[in-house]
Amino acid sequence: MNAQNLTGMAGSQPLVAPEPVRVPIADDMAMLRGARDLTKDIAEANPRIYWADMLASTAIGYAALAGAILTGSTLVAIMLGVVAALALYRALLFIHELSHIHRNALPGFRTAWNVLIGIPMLTPSLMYEGVHTIHHARTRYGTVDDPEYLPLALMKPWSLPVFILISLLAPPALLVRYAILTPLGLIVPPLRKLVWERFSALSINPDFRRRPAAEEFRRRFFWQETGATLWAIALLASTLFLGWRPLLIALAVFSLTAVLNQTRTLVAHLWENDGEPMTVTAQYLDSVNVPPPGLLAEIWAPVGLRYHALHHLLPSMPYHALPEAHRRLSEHLGTGSTYDGSNHRGLAPLVGRLARSTMKVR
Repeated sequence: MNAQNLTGMAGSQPLVAPEPVRVPIADDMAMLRGARDLTKDIAEANPRIYWADMLASTAIGYAALAGAILTGSTLVAIMLGVVAALALYRALLFIHELSHIHRNALPGFRTAWNVLIGIPMLTPSLMYEGVHTIHHARTRYGTVDDPEYLPLALMKPWSLPVFILISLLAPPALLVRYAILTPLGLIVPPLRKLVWERFSALSINPDFRRRPAAEEFRRRFFWQETGATLWAIALLASTLFLGWRPLLIALAVFSLTAVLNQTRTLVAHLWENDGEPMTVTAQYLDSVNVPPPGLLAEIWAPVGLRYHALHHLLPSMPYHALPEAHRRLSEHLGTGSTYDGSNHRGLAPLVGRLARSTMKVR
């Protein structure tokens, strides 16, 4: 029997089961003050760390990729391909830092990253800059306007494997986007508009439509898109001289990188918001830290992203300072605090929690 069909014993008013009332999570001011006051002295990006990390990851990734292409052994190719995917994944995730660091903090770093990683992997920083900051906007996080939020915990169970598997298509889709759709867009303006709105952002929200680039970004985005287009065309043209094997191996490695990133994204948040605006503390508690002692998180969530919840408290904190910031806040606020509420044990428990939540969806 449906609750709406029940009637009270006294009077004729229907006795209806009330809808669950969502109680907003108030901001924990002690945590917010601590995050601000305890980390001021470590908030400056260290150029030596950024450059050394990015360049080493890039060099290892491309060397392993070259080995995978050139070797005659399938087993060796697979092993080198995994190394290449992991190293290039770490190098690629510096795109996240580029969207937050002050434009004068690391002279030349953005250009070098785009030349070495962004354009060769067909993911120039234009795909993130001007988009990711919306995810951090206080009134947009977790709403329909957030390009990086899907209420996965409130969706059907099949949505989780689909969410992961679709990332396998990202590298070939980017190749088509830059080698074919971008040049065609120069001839067909409506196509150009469509490509910009729908295929120019690292977004997981299918309803997100990107607005025209702000004036300050247009010149930078123009050369990035031009470079990615020329590179994509060169990759396709290379098959005429080298055959398809090198390109297919590279696409396989990049697909593995995309799956790694999508897996990390799957557990970057709890995805439990139903579209309503949230306080900063609520956003923090809907986000995830996977702090030490476990080492595995440094592989699947590198460049500071194992501290994703802390990052939402301190978006401009350089990635290399997040471990120390976490140590200070944990020590200051203690076990059982609001800050402790976003610390999780690892990838498997987070996936399990998310899967159990989807099982409850009717």
